[in-house]
Amino acid sequence: MSVTSLSDLRKSRGNLDELMAAAEKINTTKSYDDDRFWQPTVDKAGNGTAVIRFLPQTKDEDLPWVRLWSHGFKGPTGKWYIENSLTTLNKPDPVSELNSELWNTGLDSNKKIASAQKRKLNYISNVLVISDPARPENEGKVFLYKYGKKIFDKINELMHPPEGAQYESINPFDFWTGSNFRLKISQVEGFRNYDKSTFEVKLVDGEPVPTTSPIAKTDAAIEEIWGMEFSLGEFVAETNFKSYDELKKKLDQVLGTTTATRTPEAKAKVEEKMAEEPVEEAPEPKATPSKAPKSAVVESDDEEDTVGYFTSLTEEDD
Repeated sequence: MSVTSLSDLRKSRGNLDELMAAAEKINTTKSYDDDRFWQPTVDKAGNGTAVIRFLPQTKDEDLPWVRLWSHGFKGPTGKWYIENSLTTLNKPDPVSELNSELWNTGLDSNKKIASAQKRKLNYISNVLVISDPARPENEGKVFLYKYGKKIFDKINELMHPPEGAQYESINPFDFWTGSNFRLKISQVEGFRNYDKSTFEVKLVDGEPVPTTSPIAKTDAAIEEIWGMEFSLGEFVAETNFKSYDELKKKLDQVLGTTTATRTPEAKAKVEEKMAEEPVEEAPEPKATPSKAPKSAVVESDDEEDTVGYFTSLTEEDD
């Protein structure tokens, strides 16, 4: 439900069910040159910490997050394909179609290629930076934050407590009864890992239980924070995506093919060539500079399940 005033937002605090339902349905876009985005800083070893607070939806928007699918991989030509996926808009996407074709061949070599080219999932939300030890000048400011499935799973778990949990559903985006999120980043196999990140907790009978707190002491201060938020709609607007034909042209350039030669025989030759080439994915941020194109650096702490994704594509074709 979209809201237009702080009073409306307070009254709508009971809409946790709506957020939970939206999260259940979910079972990159701007460059990091965009100074509206914040990312935690890591040291040379790839470790870092920060505390943030996820913020509720902006005025006239329905949800406090948007979900964005993208592709990032290098083709046999040595060129990179770094594009938003039209599946974000529930539209056909040429990479997803190609991946479905590769997967349906049943060949392990083609499945490997399809897996490396599969779409990656990110979310974007507004956050208030509570603590940023590496860059304290960010503290107290509102930013956009792009994060992956693992962090969203932690949000979802707070809204959907596991059976036997000693707490009831908590809306982490709530100004009054939300919870601060403690980011703890480590380097695992060359990539950023967020497994140890958690919402703030206290011990109850020896068990950690999430704690809640108002984001500020007065409604005036809360409304000031709310007014600093950024609209999320632009990131899933059609203008933020290339057309199917534009993406198809780019894909052909990256793979070294042309639409005119994509006959079954030609596709088989392309797939054979691709299978012979080492597959390289767009790297994620690391402690050391990446040699990949700057636009290829995508902050994502997890991806969609490969088998489940391509199985669903197969079922859609039936």
